Amino acid sequence: MTQHPYRRLRGPQSHLPEASISEEGNIRSLHLGSATIQSSMNLDHPAELVLSYSRAMMGWLLFAENTPRHITQIGLGGGSFARWIDAYLPDTKQTAVNINPQVIAVARSLFELPFEDERFEIVEADGAEYIKVFRYNTDVILVDGFDGEQIIDDLVSEIFFENCRQALSSDGVFVTNWWSGDKRYQRFVERLLKVFNGRVLELPAESHGNMVVMAFQSSPKEQNIDNLKKRADRLSRLYDLNFKRMLSDLKANNQNNGKHFYL
Repeated sequence: MTQHPYRRLRGPQSHLPEASISEEGNIRSLHLGSATIQSSMNLDHPAELVLSYSRAMMGWLLFAENTPRHITQIGLGGGSFARWIDAYLPDTKQTAVNINPQVIAVARSLFELPFEDERFEIVEADGAEYIKVFRYNTDVILVDGFDGEQIIDDLVSEIFFENCRQALSSDGVFVTNWWSGDKRYQRFVERLLKVFNGRVLELPAESHGNMVVMAFQSSPKEQNIDNLKKRADRLSRLYDLNFKRMLSDLKANNQNNGKHFYL
């Protein structure tokens, strides 16, 4: 994919939260105007997905038939996904979008991002606007957009979900991170179900109440649970993530008949 044509001049974003960092042992973390950790990096193993929700965000790989050509990240944070994709999916091009120039500057200087070239691009933009430029040509959209307190409203609207569906390739997948305790959570899920014709799965993170929600452009080719177990074994070895636990949690939290999911 060539460089994205989208560029827009904007005035100062005075309302954006201030980015700061903390360190505990060998873990460096990014904060946005609060004590809440937005992103963490293991200084000894930068590609590791330290936070449990970030590991769950890779659950879509269970249903991927092919390596994605292009991944769009809305919300750069400390670059956890960028580093992991660079290390484990080296043939995948990726674009990371963030509205906050401070976050981009901190990530570039303190979070060991991949080299920026034709394989990895950072765009300073509003992700909800930026995604409109894609037309069925990004394979995965990873959305992790919090303002330090809660999910950003523009990233949970029905029109945003529709724009994301229009941006995805024929077998593409939309993946987002929400708080399961948010009183609006079920409303968000219902919007996503409507836009993606019911092809939605919920995957709880191992801790902290995060819920990763996946929506599929078309029905995954493999929905047989026994076959997915074999795939989970292989992926766990390949990517050093616990896909077996992810599959077990997907089975416990989504409709299935013990043999198949319903997507």
